[in-house]
Amino acid sequence: MEREENIRDNIIKLPKIELHCHLDGSLSREFVEKRLGRTVQEAELSVSDDCTSLAQYLEKFDLPGQCIQDEKGLEGAAYDVLKGMHRENVVYAEIRFAPLLSENERMSCERVIEAALKGLERGKKEFGIEYGLIVCAMRHHSEEQNRRMLHTAREFLGAGVCAADLAGAEVPYPMSGFMELFKYAKQLGLPFTIHAGECGNAQNIIDAVEAGAARIGHGIAMRGHGDLERQLSAKGIGIELCPISNLQTKAVASADEYPIREFLDAGLKVTINTDNRTVSNTTLSKELEFIEKTYGIREEELPLMMKNALDVAFADDAVKERIFRQLV
Repeated sequence: MEREENIRDNIIKLPKIELHCHLDGSLSREFVEKRLGRTVQEAELSVSDDCTSLAQYLEKFDLPGQCIQDEKGLEGAAYDVLKGMHRENVVYAEIRFAPLLSENERMSCERVIEAALKGLERGKKEFGIEYGLIVCAMRHHSEEQNRRMLHTAREFLGAGVCAADLAGAEVPYPMSGFMELFKYAKQLGLPFTIHAGECGNAQNIIDAVEAGAARIGHGIAMRGHGDLERQLSAKGIGIELCPISNLQTKAVASADEYPIREFLDAGLKVTINTDNRTVSNTTLSKELEFIEKTYGIREEELPLMMKNALDVAFADDAVKERIFRQLV
């Protein structure tokens, strides 16, 4: 019992880096209640331990989505997420969201991004957390919509926006359909990560790497593909694992099948993330404690994962240098 408490204390004190955190899935219940003007039950925002499917998981995004349809909501949401991270000693965070899911007749894509950045900047000033904003193209949106969003986001590159992403359902919208979109992202000079292999298809990971992804979101489908693991290890591509979320959405059939140790042994740059803090009812501390207990990850391996995260972060050298000094 005492050892468990020591582990927990050490994890809480550890300076942390979070690279895969969705804004809408990470809003605190207090913030959602304030925005909606009513009491919200935990079950409306978070899945239970017996979550049965990705569909059930996605139901929890309805209320948070309603909270970020105006500038005040977006600014408050971005600030709220950094506030939660501050409580567990996160020192650098990349927050991601899909600007077009908040765009409406009152708020252009440009103003959506500006509002989120305003909230993140306020959080940085108050809590001292360095940040980057990742803009997500959505698989169900048209090529034209996604290109327009990337073009708009490019204006903010280096001024808060740090990268692009591709999110949404992989099965009906495989990566092969987005090669031109990410060729365009490269032309714009936007670095990118891609959600790939969260479900069972390693081909999406292969295509994402071919497109030029610097990181892979989830990447679970790489399990058992030694050649692919070696290729990504050689290229230094970051793997954004989100253990608790992956188990809840049934990305793997059981906890035993989760490939964290396999990926570490293959020399992959594994990072640990929350994905959706509120939907998954998790924190980065909880994720780290979970992998120690469940997968025999040693305490001395946790700082290595934070260093991996810093290595593959979409931050400039000056920011990385400042964060590195906090890690050592």
